[in-house]
Amino acid sequence: MISKALLESLYLFYRFMLKRLRNSYTTYGRTHKYPPPEKLSTQTIVCDMEGALLRTSSTFPYFMLVALEAGGFLRGLLLLALYPLISCLSRELALRLMVLVCFLGVRKESFRVGRAVLPKFFLEDVGLEAFEVLRRGGRRVCVSSMPTAMVEGFLKEYLNVEVVLGRELKVVGGYYTGLMEESEVKAGLALEELLAGGRVTEDGVVGFGGYSSSLHQHLFTCCKDVYLVSEVEKRRWQQLPRSRYPKPLVFHDGRIAFRPTPMSTLCIYLWLPLGFPLAVARVLVFICLPYALSVPLLAALGMRNRFVTSSSTAHPKADGGSPGSRQLYISNHRTLLDPLCIAAVLRRNVTATTYSVSPINEWISPIRTIRLTRNREEDRRRMKKLLEEGDLVVCPEGTTCREPYLLRFSPLFAEVSQEVVPVALETSVTMFYGTSTSKFKYLDPLYFLMNPSPCYEVEFMGEVATRSIDGKECSSYEIANHLQGQIGRLLGFECTNLTRKDKYLMLAGTEGIVEGDNKRR
Repeated sequence: MISKALLESLYLFYRFMLKRLRNSYTTYGRTHKYPPPEKLSTQTIVCDMEGALLRTSSTFPYFMLVALEAGGFLRGLLLLALYPLISCLSRELALRLMVLVCFLGVRKESFRVGRAVLPKFFLEDVGLEAFEVLRRGGRRVCVSSMPTAMVEGFLKEYLNVEVVLGRELKVVGGYYTGLMEESEVKAGLALEELLAGGRVTEDGVVGFGGYSSSLHQHLFTCCKDVYLVSEVEKRRWQQLPRSRYPKPLVFHDGRIAFRPTPMSTLCIYLWLPLGFPLAVARVLVFICLPYALSVPLLAALGMRNRFVTSSSTAHPKADGGSPGSRQLYISNHRTLLDPLCIAAVLRRNVTATTYSVSPINEWISPIRTIRLTRNREEDRRRMKKLLEEGDLVVCPEGTTCREPYLLRFSPLFAEVSQEVVPVALETSVTMFYGTSTSKFKYLDPLYFLMNPSPCYEVEFMGEVATRSIDGKECSSYEIANHLQGQIGRLLGFECTNLTRKDKYLMLAGTEGIVEGDNKRR
């Protein structure tokens, strides 16, 4: 009898709480699953980033990216060790603990993870259905439980959101303290001020969020209609395809090449004790052994190098060439190892031109590297002299690009030689990116080689005259654009007019000059 009465009491309590929960949603206005698209163009939409825009509501992977990229592996390990505790805490307490671990002691001025690293992972997590709702809004306002420093760059630059309401971080002496302001109430007041500013009216505001989110409790009171989606519905959403990105994702930074969920992050730390000595072994093989031995031995160590040939693109000198031949190779730029892989395919040493490469990389390089000065006349003279001495590899993009895009080609190579051999390069990694804009660029090759099975694909094209295109005389700029298009079509990459300067200004706030370059010129 006692157990029966207890069960009845629990059942009545459950029904009471369920009713209260439902009423709490409907007090803000009518709630629906999706807003009618025909009305959105004249309305202001208030979108909850975690609750509605992203397909998964978990913020742990994004805080792990901040911990790893802004704080290093030790800070990431601490956050991973605290994950069981984070899972047991309430949403607000878990958020505050993650912010404390990730931001404590990080310099505000140098924090660029929110703009340079996180947009790639946010875009890959955006649901196509939610994006369509947000895109149709006449005015777009996004709210987030994450710090503004993490989400503002992504929302404004890549999704064209006009107003971002996130959590503000406390700063002392230019460094983050790891503590947050009481921003939920402030965000609600900021939204009310926005609505009262005359730019929108309360009747024209709709809210779009998730049942699991808490932000709508403060912010959706200003909305006439509220549209809520569940976690089950979001799991059925499609990923936003790259072709639908409002702004192409050409540049991004950071070392981690995949979304660091708790399990995948654990795999990183389990792999590091094996990956680091494996990378060192691969470096020693490349440096100490001739190509005839190093290439098969590297394959045995898990590094895949594919020489792609076809009847139309096979290069006749790929196996050697006459001793007196002097050839200029131009290629797109994927990592610092590009010239080494070309030399490995040719089975002979080449000379590589560089701009801002660390002296450490130059010292350990098994092939000769020559630093250019960015002075056109001087660089032309150096390249002509190098070509007279032997084969030369030039990357006209001037910097690496991870995504399927080609940066603008410098036409200088066309003024050095009457014939060039274009080379199309593609890389694939599973754990770490082998490029960066940080002050630790000298570790780029090591990170690439720390991947379990890094892959390089090298495809030689036929010799191309640099003075004409299809028999018609052309300028050096025209041949540079022509060869950029040829390599782009072969790889399936999109050509752009972006340059090295554009990349470094966006990702690092500099022009990409390694400290000490000016002293070497």
